[in-house]
Amino acid sequence: MGDHSVDLWAHPRLVSAIASEDWAAVLRTYRQLAGGVSQTRLGERVGLSQSDVSDIERGRRRVTSVEVRQRIVEGLGIPDRLLYGAARPDPGPVASLALPGLAPDEDLLARVTSAVNGSTRPDSATLDWFDRLLAEHRRAEDLIGSRPLVDVMRQQLRTVVGLHGCAAGALSDRVVRLAAEHAQFLAWMAQDQGASAAALAWYDRSHEWALEAGDANMAATTLSMKAHMAWSGGRGTRCVRLAEAARWSAPGTSRGVQGMAAQMAARGHALNGEGDDARHLLDEAQELIGRAAERSEDEPPWMYFYDETWFTLQRGMAELHLGGWRAAIDQLTTGLAALPDHHRRDKTWYRSCLAHAFAGVGEASEALAIAIGCLPDAASVGRPHSWNELHTTAAVLLRHGAKEGRELISVLKQYD
Repeated sequence: MGDHSVDLWAHPRLVSAIASEDWAAVLRTYRQLAGGVSQTRLGERVGLSQSDVSDIERGRRRVTSVEVRQRIVEGLGIPDRLLYGAARPDPGPVASLALPGLAPDEDLLARVTSAVNGSTRPDSATLDWFDRLLAEHRRAEDLIGSRPLVDVMRQQLRTVVGLHGCAAGALSDRVVRLAAEHAQFLAWMAQDQGASAAALAWYDRSHEWALEAGDANMAATTLSMKAHMAWSGGRGTRCVRLAEAARWSAPGTSRGVQGMAAQMAARGHALNGEGDDARHLLDEAQELIGRAAERSEDEPPWMYFYDETWFTLQRGMAELHLGGWRAAIDQLTTGLAALPDHHRRDKTWYRSCLAHAFAGVGEASEALAIAIGCLPDAASVGRPHSWNELHTTAAVLLRHGAKEGRELISVLKQYD
């Protein structure tokens, strides 16, 4: 098939297909631009049969496995800059990934570097380190928000996916599971920034990889997070349906994951004004939380935030939807008092919700004071969700005829 020209990888149709990971379009467009290469010859290059190539191009087969995706990427020689964003200086396979204080010791550094370079197979210690690194990035995101972490997490996912070709046996499944966790985190960060299409694509990728790896907890979590997206968009019925799918479509999930799905269904019912259903599911979710706390070692690592404090805040959110202003104020105030300061983004969100609750009950001066107090963080780490909630608070104040509504809008304009 010859060498790939620079012009081929600069072609807009091919660049667009790669960016969206539309592998059917990638294969079709590549064959056309490479001079009408046959499906048979292209299949030889990427390790697929002619019928597999045909099925992918016709949409009869989706590319969902890490292995097939990697075959296509390596077989066609797709440049990293098209897969993972603009090219940047490469500081080495490990240095760009480590948070302060997380650099591996000399022996582990040698193992990780060797595995990333493809010199040796990844071992358990290497994957343990990537697990720890991901966990620390999740906690960093609580404090600094998602924007500073997107590029490094894309790079980290690329590194993890690159380990798959060399991993053997159970470690191969573990790499896929780790890739699913990275994709779920990237989905959450896209969702946090209001990039719904990208978030859905990453959740789909995470869900598929979770199924491939047999990870019921992650498969259910991605459905719960899609329910969260529906809730954020004001679609209560879709939220309930996705949350119910998370509850029943993946048997064997942990108590915490089940509780997350139950409270997401409760949020959807609350959004629809269905108070009895919402409160019943919240009671069920709280029971599941208590049982999960008794065996915290059974919970997946991404559930670190799911505790009694977080659940109290969820009750406050439900009451906010149901117009139970006083109950919302009590629950949100209690939850915020117990929420650690390093949960900066979440603290900003729930404070903006508390301002909304005070506006709803008619206590305009308190609503304004809380809203103004969280404005700096809402502007820096809380866009668009906390920011939108503050605008909602201003609208509620205006509907009540409170002068504080105009004052809040005036201050918001300084940050817009």
